[in-house]
Amino acid sequence: MTAEKVFQEIERDRIFYEESDGGVTFSGGEPLMQEAFLFELLKLCKSEGIHTSLDTSGYATNTAIKHISKLVDLFLYDIKLMDDTLHRKYTGVSNKSILENLRFLFQTGNNIILRFPVVPGITDTSENIRLLVEYIKMLQDEIPHGQFVRPDKKSALEIDLLPYHIIAKGKYHRFNKSNKLQHLSPMKIEELEPIKQKFEAIGMLVKLGG
Repeated sequence: MTAEKVFQEIERDRIFYEESDGGVTFSGGEPLMQEAFLFELLKLCKSEGIHTSLDTSGYATNTAIKHISKLVDLFLYDIKLMDDTLHRKYTGVSNKSILENLRFLFQTGNNIILRFPVVPGITDTSENIRLLVEYIKMLQDEIPHGQFVRPDKKSALEIDLLPYHIIAKGKYHRFNKSNKLQHLSPMKIEELEPIKQKFEAIGMLVKLGG
């Protein structure tokens, strides 16, 4: 489909965007894998005053991030593991470009909500939480006071803690793939409270679930 054809579908829901103060969220998969197509769609949305959000892992070139950043009103930015070796082990790729792109977006004043999937024994370790808190604190310290404040005035940055779930269990069976995390149980929201406190301690607005 062309970007124009997809935009025709987007425009059909304009009344819902206007009534809810919402807009369009581009997700995937990874939308930045189709950077040129995404760029054209973002341009069309912005030309018609439609709010744009991008749900991304951040795994993209810095050129791609720079190319689309001014057309995105809100980044929903996944962050999983701070240790590069562990990131490669569990995701198959390095986290270097992910962290560098996040730093760029933060420094250029983009509106960002971090999304942190809390996976027992993998991302919820005390070491990973500590490194993530330190990294975010470093980003906050690099920005002059008052330069980057969310419209709600509650926090300079928001993070959504996403508890591990087993919604995809049936898909592994359907596609005849091995579920390497089948031994894990779904997390309860209350189990996120200690992690929530760690991020609140550095002034973040924390949401449980997302």
